[in-house]
Order: sequence, then C-alpha cells, then structure tokens
Amino acid sequence: MKEFLSELYNYRELLQELIKRDLRVKYRKSVLGYLWSLLNPLLMMMVVSTVFSYVFRFDIENYPVYLITGQTLFNFFQEATNMAMTSITNSASLIKKVYLPKQVFPVSRILSSFVTFLFSLLAIVIIMILTRVKITWTILLFPLPLLYILVFSIGLGLLLSIMSTYFRDVYYLWGIFITAWMYFTPIFYPTAQLSGVAMSIMRWNPLYQMLQCFREIVLYGVFPTWRRHLICILFAVGALCLGVYVFRKKQKNLILYL
Repeated sequence: MKEFLSELYNYRELLQELIKRDLRVKYRKSVLGYLWSLLNPLLMMMVVSTVFSYVFRFDIENYPVYLITGQTLFNFFQEATNMAMTSITNSASLIKKVYLPKQVFPVSRILSSFVTFLFSLLAIVIIMILTRVKITWTILLFPLPLLYILVFSIGLGLLLSIMSTYFRDVYYLWGIFITAWMYFTPIFYPTAQLSGVAMSIMRWNPLYQMLQCFREIVLYGVFPTWRRHLICILFAVGALCLGVYVFRKKQKNLILYL
C-alpha cells in the first residue's frame, strides 16, 4: 500500500492532467456544460419522485431529498466504477509507449467522476431548501460518507480495471451486477418495507451503510452511530486493500492483454 500511494504521489502532476482531460472531454461540445451535473440529478429526481410518490405511494417524509441523496451517491459509484473498468484498455496506446504507474489511469477516472459528483451535490442543497428540510450541525460531517464511498469506489475500480483487461466479459457482467445492486440498495424505497431476513442481508450491502450514513447526517440531522462509521470504514478500507493487492499482483502482465 505504501508503494502504491508513493507512486501516485510521485506522478501527481500526471494524475491532475488526466483528471482535467476527463472533465474537458465529458462536457465537450455541450452547451450547458457543467450545469448538467446539477440538472441531471434534479430532472431525474422529479421524474422518479413523481412515479414513486403517486404510483407506488411510498410514504416517506421528505421523499424528494430521500430520493436525490440515494440517486446522487449511487450514480457516482456507478459512473466511477464503469470509467475505471475501461481506463486501462482505453489508455493502451500510451501504456505501450512509455512507462507509467498503471494505477494512475483508474484512479484519475474515479477522481474526475468525484469532481463531477461534488457539483451535483448542489442539487441536493437546492431540494433541501425548496422542501424546507431542517438544517442541523450534523451537516458539517457530510464529507465523511463521501470519503467512505470514494475509497470504496477506488478499491473496486482498481479490481475491475484489472479484471476487465484480462477478461473483457467482465464489462458486460458488471452492467448486470450493478443494476441488481441498484435495486438491492434503498434508493427509491423505504427500508421499513423489508422483512427481517431481507433487512439482515441488507446490512451487508456497503452502499446501504454509506448511503444511510449520508442520509442520517444530511436529511435526519443525527450523528450516525460509531458502529455504522466503523462498518463503512471496514468496507472502504477492505475494498481498497483488495483492489491494491490484486492490481499490483497482476499489473506486470497487463501489456500482454492490451
């Protein structure tokens, strides 16, 4: 882990340039540009909130905020892992020409997604103001769950970038898996509707723990229990350690699969 972080630090200028490149490319030739980071979650929240509030009739207090917090965090995780997964194969021409620490590519993709994600947080603030959600001191702690999901995404992103380089089928399998994961995470629906067995299984869902931590801080105005923080940290650090271990062990032969 120390060597992994040391290489990232030594190539920090390259990392910054890759992040800037990804941000420029994402909204190139777009009239609204970075405003889409704000508009997209707002528009999606309006559509989904209408469907689930009036069709399925979920009785959740401050449902628009409940919904947009779940959507925004999960969308970041989905985008970050998808971009990390193809980062090595998409940079094959550069990797073949010069020596570079290969972890720079998936990490830069995830960090560029995180920058876009930070812009989209303004959408949550707007909805909170419009729905008159009570703002408490706990909102100052909102960076904590964001840090948890960022570290978790980097760990999984490193793992997926290696796996998809060796086995291209991983890209398609991940698309199916991430969709199932979305429905297994309480983004749209309340956890009160889950049975005891389903709730016991849900507690093993890392995104549920991180999302619940974020909602408790931002929406409910309570300090998450230390147990929840510990669970989030274990999931995040565990994913990072696994991702770094597999990446460093398999990166030597990556050139043969590009």
